[in-house]
Amino acid sequence: MPTAKEEGEQMVLLSDLQSLVAGWWFDYDQGNFDAWPGYFTADARFSCRSDSRATAFEEFVTADVRGRDAVLAWNTQHRKDSPYPLRHNGTNIHVVSGGEDACRFRSYIFVTQIVGMGVSPLASGVVVGAARREDGELRFSEMEVVLDFTDSHAFNDATRFELF
Repeated sequence: MPTAKEEGEQMVLLSDLQSLVAGWWFDYDQGNFDAWPGYFTADARFSCRSDSRATAFEEFVTADVRGRDAVLAWNTQHRKDSPYPLRHNGTNIHVVSGGEDACRFRSYIFVTQIVGMGVSPLASGVVVGAARREDGELRFSEMEVVLDFTDSHAFNDATRFELF
């Protein structure tokens, strides 16, 4: 991942990507709905599901939508039906590939809620996606979320689901 712009190019900096991811999760958790359109390109794709695709609440966590309006509509309804306070912590954000004005990335999320006046883990997961500049702003053009709900086992004995 480039750390500085090359002459004549506007490269995506890792710090810009990290700011985009962190800003999204903060505004998502707080329900800052008016800020959300600025996070996605007009042709954005958003998908979400559990790792096994077989949870008792699979319908609630499953999405595969295209276009900013559809992405915002699904996320708005999902957020309104989710707990508050809710905290998504995006970690290990790194670039898989990059080019002029665009990049592909991967990261983890760790999600908490408050239960009995204490922090309680709700979910963790893997996020992969793409971001590119649109109207001079870095925005998500793709985001795929796979939530971890399958019990962990020794690596050699674990069921490993196809993530993407």
